[in-house]
Amino acid sequence: MQLYSTRSPQLRVTLREAVIKGLPEDNGLYMPGHIPAFSAAGLAALRDLPFPELACRIAAQLLAGALPPADLERIVRISMTFDAPLVPLYPGHQMLELFHGPTLAFKDFGARFMAGLMGYFVQDASRMLTILVATSGDTGGAVASGFHRTPGVRVVILYPSGKVSGLQEKQLTTLGDNIQALEVGGSFDDCQALVKQAFLDPELTQRHWLTSANSINIARLIPQSFYYFRAWQQADPEAGPLVFSVPSGNFGNLTAGLLAARMGLPAAHFIAATNANDVVPAYLHSGLFQPRPSVQTLSNAMDVGNPSNFARMMDLFGGSYPAMRAAISGYAYSDAETVEAVRRLYEETGYLADPHAAVGFLAGEAYRSAHPGHQVITLGTAHPAKFADAIEARTGIPVPIPPAFAGLARREKQALPMPAEYRQFRQFLMDLPQ
Repeated sequence: MQLYSTRSPQLRVTLREAVIKGLPEDNGLYMPGHIPAFSAAGLAALRDLPFPELACRIAAQLLAGALPPADLERIVRISMTFDAPLVPLYPGHQMLELFHGPTLAFKDFGARFMAGLMGYFVQDASRMLTILVATSGDTGGAVASGFHRTPGVRVVILYPSGKVSGLQEKQLTTLGDNIQALEVGGSFDDCQALVKQAFLDPELTQRHWLTSANSINIARLIPQSFYYFRAWQQADPEAGPLVFSVPSGNFGNLTAGLLAARMGLPAAHFIAATNANDVVPAYLHSGLFQPRPSVQTLSNAMDVGNPSNFARMMDLFGGSYPAMRAAISGYAYSDAETVEAVRRLYEETGYLADPHAAVGFLAGEAYRSAHPGHQVITLGTAHPAKFADAIEARTGIPVPIPPAFAGLARREKQALPMPAEYRQFRQFLMDLPQ
């Protein structure tokens, strides 16, 4: 398997190079050089497989030749130890729960797989690998958990001060050991810009072996395609064409769905569901992509004003607006609409959704009302307990706190304040031991 840069298709690298490097020199993003599709018979053979076996088959198909099959299977099996159940909401609308991993967020799938893959690739290295990751919420906690105490790897997490929930902050700042959190005085976009600038700094990249654990790293996207197939397995084949409503921020999750569709996933359509940070829905309506500074919302993990993975989306559609518009619809909702959706869903069905899933639910309902006969699957990206304070304050609905969060609030936060200014971030990295 080889991969190329979205900015330089002639540039070809191995999976190891793409995963360890994270970002090409031209500031593009890595994409698989070939996306093999399952035949009809191959797809049928996936239908009844247990999730770990399903994930192994998909990984073997996409990553053929990248590493020995036995090693790849081992990495997949130690990563995919939790399921993604499909829960009915209304006739024709279901929720794919992606929060049954250790940090109760969908990003556990990608972070654990990437930790296994990177650990495999650096096991005989003589240098420390430094992972830089910007987070708007759940990525930081998932990466911290996935890489905690991984030999030969240290993680530096940048998160926007005051713009993640209390439990999210505790998840990414309390582990210590090889995990360092930087509390940045700015937005997620500022954090992401600092990370990207570091990768393009020749002196810094010569001093340290740097890579990323954001969805800009292809290793994060690949395992996220697994649970789209898992949703298809559980869906009623007689209930109509499958439509996926995806709560979206940096658009890695939706890009993974598009990747799955290229591999043969029977998906009729995708929905890009956002909050007020609606640059992609705006593009889908107008054909103009106009990034802008992000604004803070209740669904904070989606507070992204310049989503990196839009470049991958454009690449998958050959830069064609009509082609992307035919495959994806865009919807955006306010905080007030999000809160009302949480309340409505709970009152009508007894299901408690987090704010991100509520945005996806609204978009799914809007699409379903305009396209009867389709079945919508909304991706539930995080457990509502991650936003318990906000949900309870705005709706009065009590949020059960799962055992995974027991004692988390009592842990001591360990984070270094950092301005959204590259000079100081660069100096921090330069001062790290080699």
